[in-house]
Amino acid sequence: MLAIARLFGIILGVLLWLAAAAPCFALASQLQQYIGQVPAAEFAPGADHYGPVQGSPPTAKIFAGDRLLGYAFVNADWVNSTGYSGQPIQILEGLSTDGKISGARLMAHHEPIVLIGIPPERIETFIRGYVGRDVLAISHSAPSDRPAVDIVSGATVTVAVIAESMVRAAIKVANAEGMGGPVAAVAAVRELDPSHAAPADWNALVSGGAVRRLSLSVGEVTEAFRRTGNENGVEHPEDADPATTFIDLYIAPVSIPAIGKSLLGADGFASLQKTLAPGQQAILVASNGAYSFKGSGYVRGGIFDRFEVLQGDSSIRFRDRDHTRIGDIHAVGAPSFRDVDLFRVPAGTALDPAQPWRLQLLAQRAYGSRDKAFLTFDVNYELPEAYLKPAPPTTAAAAAVNAPAPSAATDAQSTEPPMWHAMWRAKTGEISVLVGALALLTVIFFFQDWLVRRPVFYDRLRLGFLVFTLVWIGWIAQAQLSIVNVLAFLSALRTDFRWDYFLMAPLIFILWFAAAASLLFWNRGAYCGWLCPFGALQELTNRIARRLNIPQLKISFGVHQRLTALKYIIFLVLFGISLSDLGLAERLSEVEPFKTAIILKFARQWPFALYAGAMVASSLFVERAFCRYVCPMGAALAIPARLRLFDWLRRYRECGVPCQRCGNECPVQAIHPEGHINPNECIQCLHCQMLYHHDQKCPVMIQRRLKRERHSASSGAGASHVSLPPKTKVSAQSADQHASS
Repeated sequence: MLAIARLFGIILGVLLWLAAAAPCFALASQLQQYIGQVPAAEFAPGADHYGPVQGSPPTAKIFAGDRLLGYAFVNADWVNSTGYSGQPIQILEGLSTDGKISGARLMAHHEPIVLIGIPPERIETFIRGYVGRDVLAISHSAPSDRPAVDIVSGATVTVAVIAESMVRAAIKVANAEGMGGPVAAVAAVRELDPSHAAPADWNALVSGGAVRRLSLSVGEVTEAFRRTGNENGVEHPEDADPATTFIDLYIAPVSIPAIGKSLLGADGFASLQKTLAPGQQAILVASNGAYSFKGSGYVRGGIFDRFEVLQGDSSIRFRDRDHTRIGDIHAVGAPSFRDVDLFRVPAGTALDPAQPWRLQLLAQRAYGSRDKAFLTFDVNYELPEAYLKPAPPTTAAAAAVNAPAPSAATDAQSTEPPMWHAMWRAKTGEISVLVGALALLTVIFFFQDWLVRRPVFYDRLRLGFLVFTLVWIGWIAQAQLSIVNVLAFLSALRTDFRWDYFLMAPLIFILWFAAAASLLFWNRGAYCGWLCPFGALQELTNRIARRLNIPQLKISFGVHQRLTALKYIIFLVLFGISLSDLGLAERLSEVEPFKTAIILKFARQWPFALYAGAMVASSLFVERAFCRYVCPMGAALAIPARLRLFDWLRRYRECGVPCQRCGNECPVQAIHPEGHINPNECIQCLHCQMLYHHDQKCPVMIQRRLKRERHSASSGAGASHVSLPPKTKVSAQSADQHASS
């Protein structure tokens, strides 16, 4: 094993040297090649040819004869479209002259979840969901909020990158071609008129446009799902009666004094003003109906994921710190609402009340156990003319001078946080659960001596943790680490390394960080023995097998030691192939059954399901057989195991010579016959530490217990010559037998 570790160290050193010596590079545009593969008519009805590829980033005009119909471009040329693999996802898009996505086709990718496992039709359906949409009216939101498209389970990061990059690239092309956007189309020549007073009557506020309304019935929402072809949404209404109110929603900018005083009252508006920074805006949202704009799953510290405010090509989302619930609306004649809430625009985000904006409501209907159908509805808001006045000439001129000209160099992402920020916010709850589990595991390891002295409690705690790992980390959160992650990381080191690539999967990133940190303290066992869902599945399967008295296959230590080398060979082969062909290495990484058994829950083609089932079935007879002999991920973590700074596992001089109890009972045969523990194979299950402190099983502890009993008996009241009871003598004999075993 030491020779293999040295070999890997040499290879990794060379790789890091190449990464440092080679400059980062951008892939050359593939637009010319791609438009040769896709007919122009696919991106514009009636189109018959493309124009020459021009510009940097490049586009190709789409023509019908001499008539311009649109533009073709590759998303990766305009925006960062790097996916889960660390490689760009390349989509050929078409944009019509009126700013709508007219076509899209996935051309190239290295996404492992798309390569094998997820039917390509699901990804293609997701992409087609954006065809026909006005990119200047689509928000830059998380993938779970994209309208009229079902989320692809098991490929969240992939579809997030696809959706985000498609929209951002199309917006940049639209700006570069002078199409502009909603905000750009309105010159900054008006400002608020503080002298205008709003009516105090609710109906007058609504009819005058100061308060805007969206009213939908269950039947109207069902019909909207039907128009988009989303049958899952059609078949799962909130109520059997289509006339039932789905939502009756009202919005208004209450930071505008006239409107705020009418809706909140003088005292309420004064209280609001105290919480607003200069220039900060706030809106009021109120609703009734079967559907809540806040969401039934909302939790403290979370984000309101059922609505957002959009202005131009910027998006505003709200968290609980931006939110205040109020009791009633003060306007005369206002109805009672189930939800009445104030939302302050977050610091660092701008909302111009003098310009049009809209609230986009995400309507969702659940079907199946985890899937949801999505649709969005807009509430457009434009402040009535009575509340505005012409801006002074100097202000209008300054706005015109300072307004950025449309340019391909202006990145739509420059004024917005990276996409991974939104993905971390969207998973705040899951991140909290995972961090809590890691904290508990850290406590278990730091206080392991106390824990293992209580064998029953230790066993139940470990059993509970393994169930949590399999069910929540694996099947629910789908945070199974894989050798694909290692290969993608090493590939990124050789090309254009950016942390953004890996931060887009927050739970995977946290687990990777925890696994890397634990190598310095406890070797690979912290992850492999406690946090790996497939490892947990194997161990739980073996527990059931033992309960059913299924005979266990005993592998001699010599054979076991030679078989353990297999996983290192598999890892090195995959690593070597990835240096020249990452895509092939990702396909060969299917030697891991993780995707089949954990991510897709065996819902795959029969060869994959059969292989994964065989790996699980092997653990019926040999505990963690796959972990021991095949897992390349375990090998990748085991190689740097000797870098650990501490050795927490305690041993006696008698361990191994002569006592073999720990070695015989180690679930993965990580203890050598001479007694030392191999850190490359140890999974930190702590079973040997339980035996170390057990005065009924460990010969050393048995001898110590017997001495205490003799001492206690000899020091008893008036008992200078006390014979050991028969049971104690048997224990002493048993101890001698254990010591000589």
